[in-house]
Amino acid sequence: MSGLIPLLDFAGYVALLLWGVHMVQTGVQRAFGAALGAALGRALGTRLRAFSTGLGITAALQSSTATGLMITGFAGGGLVGLIPALAAMLGANVGTTLIVQVLSFNLTALAPALILVGVWMFRRYPPGRTRDLGRVFIGLGLLLLSLHQLMELFAPLQHAPLLGQILNALATQPVAAVLLSAALTWASHSSVAIIILIMSLADHELVTPPLALALVLGANLGTSINPMLEGVTGDDPAVRRLPLGNLLTRVVGAVLGLLLLPWLPDWMSMIESDNGRMVANFHTVFNVAIALVFLPLLTPYAALLTRWLPKRVDPNDPARPKYLDESAHDVPAVALGNATREALRMADMLQTLLLYARAGFKRDNRHRLVQARQLDDATDKIEAAITTYLAMLDREDMTRTDTRRLDDILAFASNVGHAADVTHHGVLSHIARLRKLGWVLSLEQRQVLDDTIARLISNQREAAALFVNDDVTQARELAGEKSRFRKLEAQESEALLEKIKSGQTDAAEIGALYLDILRDMKSINSHLVGAAAYPLLARHGELLPSRVRERESGN
Repeated sequence: MSGLIPLLDFAGYVALLLWGVHMVQTGVQRAFGAALGAALGRALGTRLRAFSTGLGITAALQSSTATGLMITGFAGGGLVGLIPALAAMLGANVGTTLIVQVLSFNLTALAPALILVGVWMFRRYPPGRTRDLGRVFIGLGLLLLSLHQLMELFAPLQHAPLLGQILNALATQPVAAVLLSAALTWASHSSVAIIILIMSLADHELVTPPLALALVLGANLGTSINPMLEGVTGDDPAVRRLPLGNLLTRVVGAVLGLLLLPWLPDWMSMIESDNGRMVANFHTVFNVAIALVFLPLLTPYAALLTRWLPKRVDPNDPARPKYLDESAHDVPAVALGNATREALRMADMLQTLLLYARAGFKRDNRHRLVQARQLDDATDKIEAAITTYLAMLDREDMTRTDTRRLDDILAFASNVGHAADVTHHGVLSHIARLRKLGWVLSLEQRQVLDDTIARLISNQREAAALFVNDDVTQARELAGEKSRFRKLEAQESEALLEKIKSGQTDAAEIGALYLDILRDMKSINSHLVGAAAYPLLARHGELLPSRVRERESGN
């Protein structure tokens, strides 16, 4: 029983240490998480820039696990390539060693002041960045306080028989030590806390230097497990490339570390003989060494991961991009051509949706609604794929013409995607409502809608042609269609009002739905004009700044 009380105290102070680290991490994430995440997403370009950004953000968050989960999310969503993502993970692993280096010095005297300032900020200010920074100061204070208490506690623990038996057993089983430390790091979600704990054990000579370094290897291995288990969603094997790649670098490092373990303490003592500092230094050297080894090998390593975990492809999925070849990123002109072809696929899908809508006014085609929903979802996904594909291009390698073409493609894809949304959620939804309620449009209304949607299909084809041929005359004609649709809406609104005035009140509800359909068609036409006509006319100075006439001076 006498040996159990110190072990309970030990467990309590370890819990306080983990809580302090947790408060620091959550405080920084709440205060700067969105900004850091956005900075990370923008900076994942070249491998060196990605490495530096991963290092810096992890140093700020004090958690390679948090950074790893962010990078895994970006990579899984296709927002960043595998090579820069792997480089950022290597940087994150190095970044987490910086806080360990700082905490390896005795900063206990700062703990009361940090807690005092943190509590004042947390209670004084409303929810926001200042209050979150107060949480950070409280966490730092608790972290330093727990470290001090652990050091005070380790003196009597040296004589605790249970702890001695456990550590003696681990000293002769380095593989078991690595696995135990990996499990603790995975469970705590914090390699920082586990490394600090190992430093404290080493400082009081409760663990031998070889055992301490083996525990450090396990902590580095354990921190790569969380992104593998928690950062992966979906059943596509490709999303597991990044977390598996990061885990394998840790495994390679841990295996080599175990092989060199008999000599590592002597080598690390050449840098500094203090046991606690030896642990911090080895943690840094280990991660820097892995980064130096793997950074030059990321291209073949990424190719190997891609071969192991190929992207699951459904050849019948309309949302699967056909022309966005990632290997063309080095040649912007080719990549822009690929994106243009993919954007034209979106235009073809929009045309199919419009044809479904035209058929829906003539006969019951509710069986097409499922296909229409799939096409609408496909246009959204292809638009996102085009945007991501173009975002990966390096604008420094692009000419002014290339940059202008990139903007045109983005405008075309965005407007076509919106037109598809309006067709599916607007026009086709209104047609389904007509069928459900048993309403019948008048012969004149059906004829107007048929003529109008035929006009839309013609304008869609014209917009697709204009997207590739840059004909200013054709652009002016397409832009003129906006006036035609405005006049049609005004004309039909007036006709409906006349019907209601003449006593045909039963036409009000059906007439309102009829006008909603016309307004949706006008919106689709506006998106078609914005997709291809307006960008071209704007380049040639053919657009006025506003349709509102300027007032004369003095009026």
